[in-house]
Amino acid sequence: QVQLVQSGGGFVQAGGSLRLSCTAHGILLRNNDMDWYRQAPGMQREWVAGLPSYGNTDYAGSVKGRFTVARDSAWETVYLEMNSLKPEDTGVYYCTTMVGGYDYWGQGTQVTVSS
Repeated sequence: QVQLVQSGGGFVQAGGSLRLSCTAHGILLRNNDMDWYRQAPGMQREWVAGLPSYGNTDYAGSVKGRFTVARDSAWETVYLEMNSLKPEDTGVYYCTTMVGGYDYWGQGTQVTVSS
């Protein structure tokens, strides 16, 4: 059974940093593309960053240069390192992957950035 378990997040002042984690159970991350999305209050969920199993990472323009996505050496956990946070980065962050044609999502992690 595929399960994505998230941790991290919290409350930070503008300019601060946070790191989110997404640990995969039931799959090998080396074989799967991983993405991060976020959803601000009253807004649609938006793509934030992508970490393909092969190839280069990619980022939404709004976070490029501030956010970094990476895997751990054991290929079990994906991280989203967020620096220079802005109030507009506030929202619930989700990791996601597709396995066998199905989308799997983490439970979501709240990130709140105060001005």
